Amino acid sequence: MTPLLANARSSAPLKPDDISWLRRDGFGLDTASVTRYRELGRGGLLDAQLADRINDPLPPAIVSLIDGYQAIAKSPQQLLMELDAAQQHIKMIPDGPDQVAAKKDLQDLVNQLQQQAEQAEMLQAVYGPNQLKEQLVWFWLNHFSVYAPKGRVRWELGDYMQNAIRPHALGKFRDLVMATLESPAMLEFLDNNQNAKGHVNENYARELMELHTLGVGSGYSQQDVQQLALILSGVGIAPINGKPEKFNPQFAPLVVRNGLFEFNPQRHDFSDKVFLGHTIKGSGFDEVNQAVDIIVQQPACAEFISRQLAQYFVADNPPPALVKKMAHTFQRSGGDIAKVMRTMIESREWLAGNHQKFDNPKFDDPMRFVVSSVRLAFDGKPVANALPLVNWLNQLDEPLFGRITPDGWPLDGASWSSSGQMAKRFDIARAIGNGNNQLFTPVGSTTRSGGFPMLTTRLYYDTIEPYLSPATHDALAKATSQQEWNSFLLASPDLNYR
Repeated sequence: MTPLLANARSSAPLKPDDISWLRRDGFGLDTASVTRYRELGRGGLLDAQLADRINDPLPPAIVSLIDGYQAIAKSPQQLLMELDAAQQHIKMIPDGPDQVAAKKDLQDLVNQLQQQAEQAEMLQAVYGPNQLKEQLVWFWLNHFSVYAPKGRVRWELGDYMQNAIRPHALGKFRDLVMATLESPAMLEFLDNNQNAKGHVNENYARELMELHTLGVGSGYSQQDVQQLALILSGVGIAPINGKPEKFNPQFAPLVVRNGLFEFNPQRHDFSDKVFLGHTIKGSGFDEVNQAVDIIVQQPACAEFISRQLAQYFVADNPPPALVKKMAHTFQRSGGDIAKVMRTMIESREWLAGNHQKFDNPKFDDPMRFVVSSVRLAFDGKPVANALPLVNWLNQLDEPLFGRITPDGWPLDGASWSSSGQMAKRFDIARAIGNGNNQLFTPVGSTTRSGGFPMLTTRLYYDTIEPYLSPATHDALAKATSQQEWNSFLLASPDLNYR
């Protein structure tokens, strides 16, 4: 079958290296990203992205969707106060149908808040103009993973995503660590809000080193975990009942508040600590600052974070020489994420990871597959309903905020390329390719709209068609309709490997 031509071919397709570069730089291709690449050139685009200068507004319809989500529009203080009021109301209702109904209404709201946070992230990933930043936001959300169903985390997800992760995705790694450390979602998930003098909880201290900064086998001891837990005692969440807290006069000047974050000196162990070979005098919240400084200055931290980034962006088993170069930049720059990314992207290994050239190709995880497929298929057209995006990610077993353990979803391709996964991936490619997806049906509407996408566009002929493998060309030639052709393309290895 010869696909219908939606647009004429352009005269100057980009070179294979240009396409490979762009596909690694963002969540796949769309016309806007290709146009910006042509206008700025590779170096100019990279400079603008790393400096976070690409701030074109999202489409108005997408802004309207995101602004309508309570999880984003309301502060976590507001949301938790509403939760507290609802719980108090339920306690006053006698046992019976009315109480059951009230509990169901509250659970429905909880589920909506989680879905709204997830939808907001998916929309920003699809439509965000700085695609390198969008990839990093997803990477850091996964690296500093939180589990939505635990405690009150679902009420705090929007704040975590928008205020802890997103502003620091391209900044200093230390600032990112501190932002997650002070986030209510992280404090709830890893139990540090329960960490107090005499009732020490080591969960967050352990994961802060093992999963967030240093990695397993990096040289810290159980004694270091215990000492860090003491340093973090009193780091927690402020009460939201509106009643003023009473502090001993000697402790009052040491209280630290930032939104819902609170360092309560009355819950802190003021003993001196020895952490990673450094003596830290008991002084209050400054102990936390000192400990984080010590952690991020460790060579093991530079090595661990550099390897994680290279594993996500370049290869499941990234070249040691690349990781070494990135770690050197990390240490020399004080953990400047943008500079570490520049070292990686300007390296020869960045394009050596192209699936047509590299012995160990990089297979897309579900997030990349869903977002890149939608970006290519609809090419900037605003959706009216983001819930299918969330549902597809759930269907592929990589739900946002759904990893029950704090290690985040795996970054290697083998975890996402089983036969079962590939069958699910083809089902999603078919749903996108034939238009049977409700992306363009507003929430609450019974009228389906949107139709199937026309993938045989100038974007396709400029950036994809010249470089497809013979096997994919053969499969496309056997398609009996445009919808089937779309599905074959989106499910092809060419678009599932970088």
